[in-house]
Amino acid sequence: MNTTGDHRNGLLAVTLAFVIWGLFPLYWHLLKDVPSFQIIAHRIVWSAVLLVGGLGLVRGWGWLREVWATPRRFWLLGLSSLLIGANWSLYIWAVNAGHVVETSLGYFINPLLSVVLGVVVLGERLGKLQWLAVALAALGVAWLTWQSGRHRGSRLVCRSPSACTG
Repeated sequence: MNTTGDHRNGLLAVTLAFVIWGLFPLYWHLLKDVPSFQIIAHRIVWSAVLLVGGLGLVRGWGWLREVWATPRRFWLLGLSSLLIGANWSLYIWAVNAGHVVETSLGYFINPLLSVVLGVVVLGERLGKLQWLAVALAALGVAWLTWQSGRHRGSRLVCRSPSACTG
């Protein structure tokens, strides 16, 4: 096993995923004239088609029979699909409504909560550098939250000329 190559490939994959994820608000902004519901509907349909087709090509179609034959697995997949759909819906609506900073903060806070849950619920232990990384991320989120609130409170934020009064 080539752990150095695996580590490098994993780091590259994670970096690329976060860069793409970070650019998504720009993409959603380009679609601001398209209703959020329509964007979400397309995202759900095309994700399902690509996922089912990809799994069918890679693993064959036996996995689909297993899902249908196991009610618990079927309902858990259904529940996770609903939760992901709700997450996507809120995210796309918020970006298209001009709440990019707030949306980004939510996504910055999420991994911090995952770490806290891992430590508190699962009893995971973090090393000194890991705690330092968590502390720096928490400080970054706190700073962005403070800056966002300060700027919104100090000036009038107008979404349209007719909404600007005072």
